[in-house]
Amino acid sequence: MFTGIVQGVGRIRDNEKLGDGLRIIVEPPADFDLASVNIGDSIAINGACMTVVEIDEKRFKVDVSAESLDKTTGLDGWGYVNLEKAIRLGDRLDGHIVSGHIDGVGEIDTYEQKAESWLLVVRCPPKLAKFLAYKGSVAINGVSLTVNAVEDTPAGTRISINLIPHTVESTTFKYSKKRDLVNVEVDTVARYIERMFSLTQIPTHK
Repeated sequence: MFTGIVQGVGRIRDNEKLGDGLRIIVEPPADFDLASVNIGDSIAINGACMTVVEIDEKRFKVDVSAESLDKTTGLDGWGYVNLEKAIRLGDRLDGHIVSGHIDGVGEIDTYEQKAESWLLVVRCPPKLAKFLAYKGSVAINGVSLTVNAVEDTPAGTRISINLIPHTVESTTFKYSKKRDLVNVEVDTVARYIERMFSLTQIPTHK
């Protein structure tokens, strides 16, 4: 489990073919404290939970399955990625509960500075519409964010988010631009509520 509070911006430096998937090589920033990471640990990479399979003083490797590559964006090439280690019992939950399981790939519709902040508008797949709500939580590329507005359209649900300068500077949002694809994870609580309501529609048999 994760919190959506990014602990560092790293880079995917290379990848190796691994069956239908990839083994990717990630170089975290100097202050990420790789000494505390062990083989088998979970690290969220752009919001996707991955397991460390190799590690040295400067880099670590994770295996990304074909299924994960199909359901995410930003893991099959070189570039900057948000990194977060899994939380431990007793850690502070400063963001919200994030599982690291991506629900869909969205697209940035708008990304522009508004006074001291930034307006981020993401178009999410239609299947996620029922999970997105005003003032609800969402993880975009692994970053815990609050939804400020929701607009349902035939092409998908557009969510508007206000980014403070600290969030932009501490994450890959400092490199973002319009039409970029992003990983979207809906709020875990919303998933369970939707499941409970869907079960009330199933007729019971005596």
